[in-house]
Amino acid sequence: MTLPQGQSPENPFPVRGVAVRVAGWIDKLGSVWVEGQIAQLTLRPNSNTAFITLRDPAADMSMSLTCPRDLVVNAPVKMTDGTQVIVFGKPTFYTGRGSFSLRVSEIRAVGIGELLARIERLRRLLEAEGLFDPRLKRPVPFLPHTIGLITGRASAAEHDIMAVASGRWPAVRFAVRNTVVQGPNAVPQIVEALRALDADPDVDVIVLARGGGSVEDLLPFSDETLCREIVRCTTPVVSAIGHEPDNPLCDLVADLRAATPTDAAKRIVPDTAAEQALVGELRHRSAQALRNWVKREQHLIAQLRSRPALARPLDAIEARAEEISRTRAAGRRDITRLLAAESDRIGHLAARLTTLGPAATLARGYAVVQTVPPSGPAGVLRSVAEAPRGTRLRVRVADGAVLAVSEGEFEPEGKAGQ
Repeated sequence: MTLPQGQSPENPFPVRGVAVRVAGWIDKLGSVWVEGQIAQLTLRPNSNTAFITLRDPAADMSMSLTCPRDLVVNAPVKMTDGTQVIVFGKPTFYTGRGSFSLRVSEIRAVGIGELLARIERLRRLLEAEGLFDPRLKRPVPFLPHTIGLITGRASAAEHDIMAVASGRWPAVRFAVRNTVVQGPNAVPQIVEALRALDADPDVDVIVLARGGGSVEDLLPFSDETLCREIVRCTTPVVSAIGHEPDNPLCDLVADLRAATPTDAAKRIVPDTAAEQALVGELRHRSAQALRNWVKREQHLIAQLRSRPALARPLDAIEARAEEISRTRAAGRRDITRLLAAESDRIGHLAARLTTLGPAATLARGYAVVQTVPPSGPAGVLRSVAEAPRGTRLRVRVADGAVLAVSEGEFEPEGKAGQ
């Protein structure tokens, strides 16, 4: 199977064939309106054709334009590098050189009103996305060690910032990136410098500085690409563009807006003399506060010491000691009285027991007679019948006991004669 021409090394297109086909495809695009910035304008003396390089301010892209010389020379607004224009032309591919160009038949310069309207539309867009939210603002360090500075080469803004910052804090250091600050090449160079400083770990804060100028001069600082790059930075960014009335969009997305480059230096670098004066004042205030506190505490201690509880701390103990002594004496007296009463009661009970006991009875002349059997315990003799003749008896008297033998029942003499 034979492949179509250009689809195999055996059947290639000639150069002219590719050029003609590309020209045909591009020709089908028709005429278009294109907007951009003039990056380079060339008017050759002996040529009726003007050559223009038109670039996209938001991207590193450009294209070549050709137009009649009179279209540039007789334009109502002077065409120079950096002018924002809208052109109408037809894309053309030149087969002889193999180059692409846009053949322009109409050029319109974008006026100030249109530029401001576009900036306002971009401002509303960025605001709707939340890029102006104060919560996204990164705090600027109190004393930055190294300041990244993006500004024009040998510009007044660079001189002012470095002079003021060094005068306020001599130890501060700078990492300077000089770029174009107006025109078609400003945005790419500023973005590149911003990325480099943001990646530098020694840089604590980045200052974007430029002196005042017209709306066209400050147009790069309202560019969408630059604004979004500022938001993406992890290092705090300070915008010091123009003078007080100037307000490009980078002021709104930056972490801190300074009215002028000099104001930026004052706001990010503390003043040595002012800080020393503040330290001195704080030391004086702290010393005075400490003295006042000591005086208050001394007065409080004096008041506490003057109170009876601390002035005579033993008074309460002595008063309690007397009360305790009285209570102890009363307790001893009551106990002694109770013991005496109980002793008397016990004596009376002992006397009664003594009186009622067998010993007292024996002392009055009575005796206790017990039978003493040959075995077993002795028993009290309660009847004469229990002591027949020959019964051994033990007679207990007050001072002891005697043994006796019963002779039988005792019969009185009168009763025995009967």
